[in-house]
Amino acid sequence: MAKTRSSKRRKGPVIALVIVLIILAALACGYLFAAHYFQSHFYPRTTINGDDVSLKSVEEVEKSLADSAGSYILAVHDRDERVTYIKADQIDYAYTSDGSVAKLAQGQDSLKWAALAFSEHKYDVKLPASYDKDKLLGLIDGLDCFKKENITEPQDAYLKNEGGQFEIVPEVQGNKPIKEQVIADIEEAVEKGQTVVTLDDDDYQKPAVTSDDPNLARKLEEAQKYKDMVITYDIEGKDSGQKLKLDGDTITGWISIDDKMKVTVDKKLVSAYVQQLASRCNTYAKERKFKTSAGGTVTIGGGDYGWILDKDAETAQLVKDIKAGQSTEREPCYMQRAYAQGEDDIGSTYIELDYTNQHLYYYKKGKLVTDSEFVSGNTSIGNGSPDGIFKIITLKSPATLVGEDYESDVKYFMPFAYNVGLHDADWRSSFGGQIYKSSGSHGCVNLPFDTAKKIFSTVDIGTPVVAYYRDKVKLKSNNAKVSNAYSYSGK
Repeated sequence: MAKTRSSKRRKGPVIALVIVLIILAALACGYLFAAHYFQSHFYPRTTINGDDVSLKSVEEVEKSLADSAGSYILAVHDRDERVTYIKADQIDYAYTSDGSVAKLAQGQDSLKWAALAFSEHKYDVKLPASYDKDKLLGLIDGLDCFKKENITEPQDAYLKNEGGQFEIVPEVQGNKPIKEQVIADIEEAVEKGQTVVTLDDDDYQKPAVTSDDPNLARKLEEAQKYKDMVITYDIEGKDSGQKLKLDGDTITGWISIDDKMKVTVDKKLVSAYVQQLASRCNTYAKERKFKTSAGGTVTIGGGDYGWILDKDAETAQLVKDIKAGQSTEREPCYMQRAYAQGEDDIGSTYIELDYTNQHLYYYKKGKLVTDSEFVSGNTSIGNGSPDGIFKIITLKSPATLVGEDYESDVKYFMPFAYNVGLHDADWRSSFGGQIYKSSGSHGCVNLPFDTAKKIFSTVDIGTPVVAYYRDKVKLKSNNAKVSNAYSYSGK
């Protein structure tokens, strides 16, 4: 009996050991089986590009990817919140296996599955897909953001003069897309299998100048200098004695300033202003009311007397003044100056020729120097002397007067209208009356010798000559035409 109990005691541990070994073997087989399984299947809590592939085989994942490719849709959002959808069948989009999924599974280190199976595993990889690029480009061409009617061009910020106040007008971003950049972004999204692409600032043309541009701020500061300047004109013509102010509110509307602070003046606008200035200054050839020495008032115009603004010179000087950016006071640039200032620019020194009465009056500073009868141009043969307001052009002594059919030597010649002038005429024994109507000159004003001498010795070049007919006449001679005679008709 003792022997039997001993044998039983020895068999117990053996059995237990066998059982343990069987369990361990089973566990080992199970572990190895699992390790083998995870060589071709993905761990739990595994995602590829956001898709859950837990416990799926490589084949299952690739089939799922192929199915997903068939239903692929890319939503393209533009700046104006329009959405355009690009679908798989429109571009022949398809998944093509290149072993990438198998490599992910093989890289799981399956022998450590027990330690790794309950961790998160996220893979973001570029999965192979094919599509028709030409079809994709065609769809991109048709996007609403590329349609002309939907495009607003970007606009640079700029300096604006609003009512004499400079201000910076902000830029306009617009929505004009950069086609090459849009194509690149959409192609990248398609190749990565992304489902949404939003066009951002990099996809649109930007203004070159923004409101915070330092150059724009400097321009604003520079412009203020011109706003504060004033150019004051001392008018000596028709509005003599007046001061005309050209202020910065007007000037700033004529200038532009580049990024290098160079000021450009709009010459067309300056010229337009100078034209207006000329209307304030010019008295050339204008009609005037003239109170005659013999009584009564006549209206006389024509001739070449009066103030004339030199518009080209004044435009150039005004542009120069503006560019200098400093206030100044000066008179305008004149091409011709009258003998006197003001509305009555004939003044109190002048020679009066009353053709109708054939009488001359010469005043100097309001005092009569001399008066005399004369003989003027022969009206019966069309040589009537030119009427108008002229000026003594020059003084010649002696002089030879040459015409088509005559040549006369005189001692004193004082031309005032083209080749017509005052001169002595010693070949005449009488003056005045009606001589001029039948036996007048070729156009000049014939004077007694002593009268011509006295005028010649006291008159200044530029002295006004007021010549008029009291009755209406028609002058046809060439000298009347060239001298802009008031009564020139030509018919």
